[in-house]
Amino acid sequence: MQTAVLIVGIGLLAVIAYGDVRTRRIPNELSVAIGILGLIRIILLNDAVTAGHSLLAGAVIFGTAFFFFWRGAIGGGDVKLVTATALLISYLNMFSFLFLMSLCGGMLALTMLAQDKLRPRLRRLLQQARIPTETETVECIAPRVRSTVPYGAAIAAAGIITLVLETSFAR
Repeated sequence: MQTAVLIVGIGLLAVIAYGDVRTRRIPNELSVAIGILGLIRIILLNDAVTAGHSLLAGAVIFGTAFFFFWRGAIGGGDVKLVTATALLISYLNMFSFLFLMSLCGGMLALTMLAQDKLRPRLRRLLQQARIPTETETVECIAPRVRSTVPYGAAIAAAGIITLVLETSFAR
């Protein structure tokens, strides 16, 4: 049963990562599903100490993430997802999950920064000597929209890696 919970959790995290990269949205239903899987996993462990530590770790993660949300650093979907993923991951693997999450988030942020810096240069290189259309003229005049980092993808990737490594070393 534990394996089924982990497989479903990994699948949901992959769907969340893909959706967050594409739309910058994390559906509440998917975060709730991850949280429910985490609670099921805690119950299946049948260990009160582990359950208490995992719930405490989830509460600390929620409090910290909510602080960052309140300060405008991350979105509400990220808060829900990181809390739910913390419940799915055993408290024993929490530090490795948080470390991987920071690495994945850093790489994602650098990728987004590079993409934002390279896009105008590539656009200029690819343009031919022609009269711009009305849409292209408006794009040149319109203010640049601030780029966002789909941090839910970093959370999901770290969760997937942690769960895979956890099951690999458990055997």
